[in-house]
Amino acid sequence: MGTALTFVIAFVLGSIPTGAIAGRLAGVDLRQHGSGNLGATNAFRILGPRYGTPVLIIDIIKGAIPVLLIAPLFAATSPLGPTGIRALAGLAAVAGHIWSPFVGFRGGKGVATAAGAFLALSPLGALAAIVVWAVLAMSTRYFSVGSLGASLVLPFAVWFETRLRGTPQPWILITSAALLTVAIVIRHRSNIARLRRGEENRFGRFRGGG
Repeated sequence: MGTALTFVIAFVLGSIPTGAIAGRLAGVDLRQHGSGNLGATNAFRILGPRYGTPVLIIDIIKGAIPVLLIAPLFAATSPLGPTGIRALAGLAAVAGHIWSPFVGFRGGKGVATAAGAFLALSPLGALAAIVVWAVLAMSTRYFSVGSLGASLVLPFAVWFETRLRGTPQPWILITSAALLTVAIVIRHRSNIARLRRGEENRFGRFRGGG
């Protein structure tokens, strides 16, 4: 029962459509502009930092809260154990963000929420992935390249941290990171296609201003 409740609560929290809410406040439907995505990247591109920054922060928090606050409530009664229930909470939050029922199952691409979940699950691994994201995004000026690179690095960075810390049940965290990598890469299929055609948008000026 505790495992199911953890999944449901984490999924619902993750599915809060922050991008759609920000767009509504700004009088814009993000699904009709830019990439049509409801994540932080499109919010920055279309609405600017004034709206994009809160979307990014809240999307990160959506991943962290289930791991830090929800999962521990049910860890004692879950057969998954403390590590397993926390990993499940993180995965459920990302799944909710990607397939939010509040917006017709068309949410974001999961990058910010996955970052929040793994900052709670494997902070050093998450920070390593964030550094990779920053280096790639800043050097290429493609957010998508940064996101793809970070997601590919994450399982290896998590593996390294589990070895460094002697984390119990390390395979749970590594497998969870790998699952998120697959989900994020799949969600970036259109970006990959545009990159191959040379049509992907570089970031620069934001339409929405400050």
